[in-house]
Amino acid sequence: QVQLVESGGGLVQPGGSLRLSCVASGSFVSIYNMAWYRQAPGKQRDLVARITRGGVTNYKDSVKGRFTISRDNAKNTVYLQMDTPEPGYTAVYYCNADIRNSEYRIIGYWGQGTQVTVSS
Repeated sequence: QVQLVESGGGLVQPGGSLRLSCVASGSFVSIYNMAWYRQAPGKQRDLVARITRGGVTNYKDSVKGRFTISRDNAKNTVYLQMDTPEPGYTAVYYCNADIRNSEYRIIGYWGQGTQVTVSS
């Protein structure tokens, strides 16, 4: 059983900042790529940022220089730092991770999501 649990979401004002966290737990062998997605009401789920186990990052063009993805492999945790948020960032943010589980199969796992609301 593998679980991803996000935290850190909530209400933030424009000009503020917040950091999302996602922790993997359960029975698994290795975690490979980790990523953050977001889905606004009525919109499709969209990749925001991705990071390899070695720390190579990839960002959605619109968030480059504004979001920072990072990870702590020892803690099985991935973070998303959101600076200078805008109302358009309002969405449910989902953690995703490619994990080799206890059956030695690499599967993409999803967290339940955490709501981020940017509003004055």
